Amino acid sequence: MIRRFYYMLPPSFRLLVRRAVFLPVDLYNGISGKKENLVPPRGMIYTGSGDYVKTGNLFLKFFIEHCNLMPNHRVLDIGSGIGRIARPLTSYLLPDGSYEGFDLVDSGVSWCKKNISKQFPNFNFQKVNLYNDLYTSKGEKAEKFVFPYNDEEFDLVFLVSVFTHMLPDEVDNYMKEIHRVLKKGGKCLATFFVINDDSLSLSKGNKFRFDKCFGNYYLMDEKVQSANVAFKEDFIVDKLIADNSLSLNKIIYGYWASGNVSDKISFQDVVIIEK
Repeated sequence: MIRRFYYMLPPSFRLLVRRAVFLPVDLYNGISGKKENLVPPRGMIYTGSGDYVKTGNLFLKFFIEHCNLMPNHRVLDIGSGIGRIARPLTSYLLPDGSYEGFDLVDSGVSWCKKNISKQFPNFNFQKVNLYNDLYTSKGEKAEKFVFPYNDEEFDLVFLVSVFTHMLPDEVDNYMKEIHRVLKKGGKCLATFFVINDDSLSLSKGNKFRFDKCFGNYYLMDEKVQSANVAFKEDFIVDKLIADNSLSLNKIIYGYWASGNVSDKISFQDVVIIEK
């Protein structure tokens, strides 16, 4: 009920509501000195409800273990948010490595430029003007968007909680662009809500489930379609990945369907792709 009411609000107002809700906590942390370095105020964090620091650290571990990330690599963070994944990378990437990130929420990009790029000049953030009914009210359509980078520029591309807020044509275009900007042999890590027999069965009795099927994808809320989007596994593998000249490396299933929280895996399903 609360989630439904929240999604009824205009995108800009949702961010204001979050700032207001967490204002007492943020004021206390600021006064008490409990605020960690490179961690934004809780009211500014719009990239999910998980622990900001733990989530970032977990994905750095995934990059190293499953994507062979090296300290001198060049990486692209699609949907860089407010620095959740960039933060742990600042302690891993060397000066001859580099990070590029883009996002459609101005407050996140501005915070990252002010707090991360000033300390780490090899970390660059930029705002893109894209429409997404969860975050923005206007902008370019994602299914036509061309990434502002050169061909074969990156060793690793990653998208954490991005495809879970996009529709099929948008994801398909992003996959084409990922293939274009990845170096040969490069990896892509993308999180999805993967629909298969197991996830449908496990999530049947949960509050967090996808009841509205539209062929190859599922929605949680029809009014704000980008709020939560899930895709059938065979559609991800055969259409989104293979048809864009990429190949599946592995899927590390998350715990969203079962509800069995673990600090070893992500809430969302992690799909490792290679060129």
